[in-house]
Amino acid sequence: MEGSCGDAWPKVHMFRHGESARDNDDKETGLMKTYVITGGTDGIGAALARTLFSRGDRAVLVGTSRKKGNQLVAEAALTPGSAAFVEADLSLVSNTRRTVDMLAEEYPAIDGVVLCARFMRSHRSVTAEGFEDNFALFYLSRLLMSYGLLGPLEKADQPVIVNVAGPGHDTPVAWDDLQSTRQYDLVHAMFMTGRLNDLLGVTFATRHGEGPVRYVLFHPDTTATSYAGEFDPQTAAYLQQQRMLAKPATHVVPPLLRLLDDPPTPPLSAFHLFAELNVHTKLFSAKDAERLSRLTDELLAKVSG
Repeated sequence: MEGSCGDAWPKVHMFRHGESARDNDDKETGLMKTYVITGGTDGIGAALARTLFSRGDRAVLVGTSRKKGNQLVAEAALTPGSAAFVEADLSLVSNTRRTVDMLAEEYPAIDGVVLCARFMRSHRSVTAEGFEDNFALFYLSRLLMSYGLLGPLEKADQPVIVNVAGPGHDTPVAWDDLQSTRQYDLVHAMFMTGRLNDLLGVTFATRHGEGPVRYVLFHPDTTATSYAGEFDPQTAAYLQQQRMLAKPATHVVPPLLRLLDDPPTPPLSAFHLFAELNVHTKLFSAKDAERLSRLTDELLAKVSG
């Protein structure tokens, strides 16, 4: 379960099938590329992973379901590519930091990072570290993964980070209540955290735009994913209806592959499936991005581990 609270997972674990001599040779010649996918055991993440290892790439899946992760690793063993599963609850900052360290050590060069993990709740929930759960998983974990894997990304030929967060929504940022303490609403919390990811992209591109890593904000549109979460009956019924009407997750794979295989030239870009969005509007304010960065640094400084 992505983003669960309560009992913290004290450790991070990796599961994979053994790499063959061919895997190592392909790695040396650059034929096999490595992609890290958070939320990689469900929905869009799983659909993308299957496509990647089926065509001969390495998919590194980060999630909380050992059963689903091991199933994908077993599927990959029958394909030209390979897969690894990292079991980690990324709603905890300490776990995300450990996951980043493990990935950076295990994979010296990473071609792409695709950020998909989220877990929705009808009610407000707080992690063991004191953060609102949605804020922790949907924003903080993506920030830590983006910056933490910068080193391995810079060693790849055309590195890219794709943040699947629904860019361009005009929900105002509540600067005095980033974690929805006054009045929690699931939809508003998700949209506002999406705005925070937009600003994360702005800051990342400002700081590292001269380097090789491209940052892409991606909107998948309504998609029949797992809708992982905890919902009241009314919300659960609505999401079930949405799932029945939505396109399958496999339909989102082609635009994602285009971004991974041929990253855009600008340091920051945004797409709604195949359509490019304008990132030169007030929604992507450099001033707001810097403000958010300062506030985030203050919050993260309080978390050990």
